[in-house]
Amino acid sequence: MLISVSNLKKIYVSDEVVTKVLHGLTLNIESGEFVSIMGPSGSGKSTLMHILGFLDKPSSGKYYFEGQDVTKLEDEQLALLRNGKVGFVFQTFNLLPRTSVFDNVKLPLLYSKMPDEEKDERVKKVINAVDMSHRENYFSNQLSGGEQQRVAIARALVNNPAIIFADEPTGNLDSVSGVQIMKILQKLNDQGKTIILVTHEIYTSEHAKRIIKIKDGRIVGDEPVMNRRIATDGEILK
Repeated sequence: MLISVSNLKKIYVSDEVVTKVLHGLTLNIESGEFVSIMGPSGSGKSTLMHILGFLDKPSSGKYYFEGQDVTKLEDEQLALLRNGKVGFVFQTFNLLPRTSVFDNVKLPLLYSKMPDEEKDERVKKVINAVDMSHRENYFSNQLSGGEQQRVAIARALVNNPAIIFADEPTGNLDSVSGVQIMKILQKLNDQGKTIILVTHEIYTSEHAKRIIKIKDGRIVGDEPVMNRRIATDGEILK
């Protein structure tokens, strides 16, 4: 089991105002799955992603990752786990603007003890995997939105993570670019990568193989996708 969560709760306290975001979530995700976490704004889906991706800690409950109880880990241990096991793709790309595609993708390897030659080979490999080799020396601010998101996916892949979190990855893209991104995510999943897609759109969520629906901090649905959408060049994301 890659992820096992039991009775997970998250509470934020600000100026004595208590906000309960997650209300005892329980779920399991196997290695190699393509899961969509779907819900409206304010449902708690992004909070759940941040906890599953070691960016935040739960207030209570249990979270096991690859059999390890991560709720007991210190911040430094969580950071090491996050850097080694998780890749993130965000709606806003988060690329360095006047920096080449190659150097943006190489960034997560900055503190790696890997030989430089091996780093460069790995960077080239993941850039090729997202069909961006022809843009390798371009600055990221010279790219279209869809191209920037492909670079962000390459950067998420460069550490060979156990899992990739994609948070509204098509939210800032036109429909054609959005389809290209979903094709890449589906291809990566077909190659064995575990993908967790966070979205508020039903149509986008149906590109996954399983949908976990969240509303008001609670799981209200967890079903396989019966008529899964396979991204093709002729498809239009709605």
